[in-house]
Amino acid sequence: MNINAKKILLFIIVLGLSLGFTSFARAQSCQDIGNLDERIQCLNGELSKLTSQSKTLSNQIAQFDAQIKLTTLKITQTEEKIKLLGGRINQLKDSITVLETAFSSRAVETYKLSRFESNFVFLLTAPDIEDTVSRFHYLQKIQEADRSLFERLQNAQTTYEVEKVDQEDLHNELEIQKKNLNNQKTSKATLLTATKNDEKKYQSLLSQALAEKAAIEKALVSGVNVGPVKRGEPIALVGNSGYPGCSSGKHLHFELRKNNVWIDPLPYLQSKTIINEQDGGNSTVGSGSWPWPIEDSVRVTQFYGHTPYSWRYSYSGGNHTGLDMVSTSSDVIRAPADGTLFKSAQNCSGSTINIVYIEHGDSLISLYLHVQ
Repeated sequence: MNINAKKILLFIIVLGLSLGFTSFARAQSCQDIGNLDERIQCLNGELSKLTSQSKTLSNQIAQFDAQIKLTTLKITQTEEKIKLLGGRINQLKDSITVLETAFSSRAVETYKLSRFESNFVFLLTAPDIEDTVSRFHYLQKIQEADRSLFERLQNAQTTYEVEKVDQEDLHNELEIQKKNLNNQKTSKATLLTATKNDEKKYQSLLSQALAEKAAIEKALVSGVNVGPVKRGEPIALVGNSGYPGCSSGKHLHFELRKNNVWIDPLPYLQSKTIINEQDGGNSTVGSGSWPWPIEDSVRVTQFYGHTPYSWRYSYSGGNHTGLDMVSTSSDVIRAPADGTLFKSAQNCSGSTINIVYIEHGDSLISLYLHVQ
């Protein structure tokens, strides 16, 4: 090998090492930042970049890793705020105790002295007028000091109450952050289990989700008008249509759209205690007036929004667009509100998915997927 060839090879090696080091340094840059707020800001930027990149399995895993790091830092930040606020609250509590003790003792002395001010006859008949006048002026100063002490006590008590509320809010925020962290870890584990760390399988799952979205869009423009339907009337049966391409088992996917935008159905549905299969245990959910479309007991396998499985729905920003549910007592689906009923059957990844939906007016539509 001649000298020029050796120089070129050396240059390539050095360049490769340099680029590798730069890449490593960039990857490590957020972790190396000492300031917690700046580190959180850095990770937010890193997550934003990852989100804008092409959807690959490695990118999705990197997003989960960044989210987990970010949420972990936010938990640390909130815990530090709670600790600092707790110290301030304890100081305020001690200060209030001291001020209350001082105010109580001063109040007794002020009451004694005030008798000189209120007893006008005593002022006129006192043997030593000069001493009485001095005591009168002293009383005025004492009362001014008392007013100042009372104001400080009131301010301390008000600040104490405000910061106690702030502390409760921070504890609530901490619980939400811990729940988010658990969900993110579960989502990553679910991703790896579902894909078996296989890029082809990952892309297939994304395609199936897109196919389901396309089937809904076609149904909304080509659905057959069945006619008017009243609240509580049967409209379909829970099924598994779309399997295996667009359904993994018998369930009802219940979705709401307002002005053709997905919205959370829970604010429309009545409050109900359901079996929460997504998070475990029982949960009381719903805050509206609509009866649930299926009868008790209701098992919810996936909620609206970010869930352990919603990474499949890249088209909606990683949000599951409805509620997945099953009844333990009946397959009958009932209309939750009056409207016009439509039905449709669409191809979905090689399978046929049956969809019914109700137009309720005011640009509100409820959809029912995978029906028999």
